[in-house]
Amino acid sequence: MKKQLIYFLFLVANVICLAQTTTLPSVDIKSLEGKIVNTNTFENDGKPMVISFWATWCKPCAKELNAISEVYDDWQEETGVKVIAISIDDTRNAAKVAPYAYGKDWPFEIYVDANSDLKRALNVNAIPHTFLLNADKEIVWQHTSYLDGDEEELYEEVLKL
Repeated sequence: MKKQLIYFLFLVANVICLAQTTTLPSVDIKSLEGKIVNTNTFENDGKPMVISFWATWCKPCAKELNAISEVYDDWQEETGVKVIAISIDDTRNAAKVAPYAYGKDWPFEIYVDANSDLKRALNVNAIPHTFLLNADKEIVWQHTSYLDGDEEELYEEVLKL
């Protein structure tokens, strides 16, 4: 009986969590130029947005963003999707983010969340962590970690929108 009660409570908690629609929270982060930007200003004219959390020390993050970079022009042409990369490098490493990103020549908007405010608000515990937002800035899909080909799964989700 005790196991059944625990299972039932777990099931109810999951249903409640899944039923809640999470929208992009309003948080201040910095552009690569050091300008403070609020996430409320993220716009894409009613088209989907992808937000990918990464760090300069995270090899899978670089692999994911490199893979998306290779197909990004096609994705934008076909779907209008916008990718926003958010570095979680702390204040000690924040100065490394711009040279790293410019060296990779990534075509996305890139920001730094050095104080981890956005990371905490979205409950990001491991990176890479990728979110897909619909036209209303609601999180409709998310994925943690990266394996070769995961960008195709992301693209399939973008096509659904």
